[in-house]
Amino acid sequence: MKIAVFVSGRGSNLSALLNYPDLINLIEIVAVVSDKIDCKAFEIAREFGINTFTMGEENGKISQNDITSILKKLEVDFVVLAGYLKLIPNELIEKFENKIVNIHPALLPSFGGKGMYGSYVHRAVFNSSAKVSGATVHMVDKTYDTGKIIAQKCVDISDVKNPEEIAERVLKIEHQLLPEVVKAFAENRVKIESERIIIIN
Repeated sequence: MKIAVFVSGRGSNLSALLNYPDLINLIEIVAVVSDKIDCKAFEIAREFGINTFTMGEENGKISQNDITSILKKLEVDFVVLAGYLKLIPNELIEKFENKIVNIHPALLPSFGGKGMYGSYVHRAVFNSSAKVSGATVHMVDKTYDTGKIIAQKCVDISDVKNPEEIAERVLKIEHQLLPEVVKAFAENRVKIESERIIIIN
């Protein structure tokens, strides 16, 4: 399965996918796309010889229309949003229906939506006095964090002293959950039944 990974930050989830042993013979990451020209994750992509693209409206960036064509030319089967902070173009969502997933650093549907990313999520969780947090992988639709939930993992945060401790614990969960879900898609074990998404073991 050929995959494009969309990123905005340092690329720790991209690294988790590239280094997950069970994915080595199942997937090939053929493109890394960002909204930032100087995206840290591009350094990881270049180490692995992966094509990099920057999408946006400014000079030197690829347009939203062009990125869809590029992914088709690269024969991309599946798209993973791994810390990508922008809305995905509707055209791309339509071309890859039920083939775009996102990882979110909280237990959706709580603590999601526009502006809820990174440290903002963890601070909101901390301030709510929630005792558990975690990560969610969900289908991507045309709004932030509202697609159907595919899988979640929880982590105990009852003893944390600050949002940074939550971030650290959740990131470890993300690095487990995302590769597991991508593996399930690559093995065709993800099904939609009665409006719910089921992973078949």
